[in-house]
Order: sequence, then C-alpha cells, then structure tokens
Amino acid sequence: MEDKTQDENPLEFNSRVDLTKLQEAVSQIKSELGKVIIGQKDMIELLIISILANGHSLIEGVPGVAKTVTAKLLAKTMNVDFSRIQFTPDLMPSDILGTSIFNVKTSEFEFKKGPIFSNIILIDEINRAPAKTQAALFEAMAERQITIDGEEYDMQPPFLVFATQNPVEQEGTYRLPEAQLDRFLFKINVNYPSLEEEVQILESKHAQKNTNVEALINSVLSAKQIAEYQDVIKQIIVEDNLLKYIAAIVNNTRTNANLYLGASPRASIAIMDASKALAAISGRDFITPDDIKKVASPILSHRIILTPEREMEGFTAQKVVQQLIETIEIPR
Repeated sequence: MEDKTQDENPLEFNSRVDLTKLQEAVSQIKSELGKVIIGQKDMIELLIISILANGHSLIEGVPGVAKTVTAKLLAKTMNVDFSRIQFTPDLMPSDILGTSIFNVKTSEFEFKKGPIFSNIILIDEINRAPAKTQAALFEAMAERQITIDGEEYDMQPPFLVFATQNPVEQEGTYRLPEAQLDRFLFKINVNYPSLEEEVQILESKHAQKNTNVEALINSVLSAKQIAEYQDVIKQIIVEDNLLKYIAAIVNNTRTNANLYLGASPRASIAIMDASKALAAISGRDFITPDDIKKVASPILSHRIILTPEREMEGFTAQKVVQQLIETIEIPR
C-alpha cells in the first residue's frame, strides 16, 4: 500500500528568517500587559516596535489614560534595570546624569551615576523641565553615552527612553526643542478608551480590590534576548521599490506647501527600521507598503512643522501626513 503524502501548497509561505521565538515573546508581552491594561492596543504595539527597533518613544495624552502605567508595566515584562524620573521645573542636569563627589578617604573625585544609567528609563512629564535639563538628554538619547568632566560613560544595552507629556496643560511647561523631538522614534498619541473598554476598566479595578497590579506582571525577556531580537529585525528584507517609497514620503514633507519644516533623513531610517519590526511581529520576513503607511504618522508627525496659515485653519500634523501618504503612488 502506497504512503499517502500531502501535496505541497504552492501558496504556502516559508519565512527566510526564523521569527518564531520573536513572535512568541511579543505574544507573551501582550498577554502579560493584558492582565492589567485594557485597550490601548496601538500604544502597546508601537512601544514593542520601538524596543525591537531600538528607538525611544514619546507618549502624549491627557492625564489618566494609562501612559505611565503602561510604560512601567512594559518595562517590568523585561528582566532589565528600570528607572523612573519625574521631571520638574527645578530639575538640574546633575539630577539625571549624576555628579562628581569628593571622596575624603582617597582624596579624589568619584563619579556617582544618576538614574539615567539604567536600561529602560521612564521620564514622566518630560516637558516640565527647562532647556538646560533637556539638553542633558541629547547625548544620552542619540549616542547612548554621556560625557562628564571630560570622561565618556557608555550606556549598557538595551538603553531606551519612554517619555510622557500632557498636551493640554501649558502652565509650567517648556516646549521640547526640535532637535530633541527628532531623537524620538515615535510620538504616540493616546486617546480616551471606548465606552465598552471603560466599563471593562471599572470591572477590572473593582475585581482587583487591594491587589498590587505590578505583582501580576512576569518578566518574559532578558537583555540578551532583546539584543538577539533587535539583530533579527535587521535581517528583514526590504525591496528597492519600497526604499524609494519611503524616500518619496519623506522627501514630500520638504516640498509640501502645508509644511514650514520637513523631516530629515533620520525619519527615513526610522520608517525603515520600524517597518521591519512591524513586519517581524506580524510573522513576515519582508516589509509591505501597509507597514510603511502604519508607522509613518507616529514617526513623522512630531518631526514636521505646519505653516502658520495651516495651523490657523485647524490642520494637524497627522492630517497632513495622511494626505501626503495618499498622494504618493504605492509601489506594486
């Protein structure tokens, strides 16, 4: 009797990059956060992408929409060092970076590291600190190092900054300089939950009683695994026509009549890297135009400046980016 063998499906997709472990890790992270966080799926997905793409994220939303708690619990799913820094108008650079202290025993100055020396940094209300303190973050965010008293100190990988800000309150805040905004891979806008989600939030909070929600979250990733998955992301395939598509989108921001300032090549690289991460967590070893379109808005919206006329007309950066994407032909 002949053995029965299944015919091979010609449409079956065989990945050229092994993404199984990466997908399992992402699924576990979402599962852990789902124990506490209800809704906010877009924010969680973008934060996971920023980790895989090794980029910082700025989270913007009104108070009470789980910006801080989501970032804090996401950090807890990773077995790495975590620091939370509350920015205030009187915060000094040394409060973040550290300072040199004279040691009487050795008669030498010793550098005491500040809270920036960690793996995941949560900066709460980043726009409350003055320009001098914001400038202290530039080198750390861009180069993963800081220079104090002529000496360079490297940040241990992974080094990621998650920062929150409130877009409504203006008193006692300072607008982030464009150079610093450009250091963030994403600007994630967090909206209110839907009616159904809000009911679930109330039910969940009522059922938890006095439970410590942080104790519910388990670590599923190590620093070594994060580094491995970040390397996997670099292997995702990008076709030449999609590289041209990304370049066309970013180039259009520089010639768009609605914009006073367009995006830099750093934005092009950010779109490519974020698209790779999105493709990987979707189980594909190649990116598609849809990946590019999905990450373009949170990458470009904080890197462009509208003309005064468009601002007065009520245009938003997100609206301009959406219009811009719709006008560029999708490669086939």
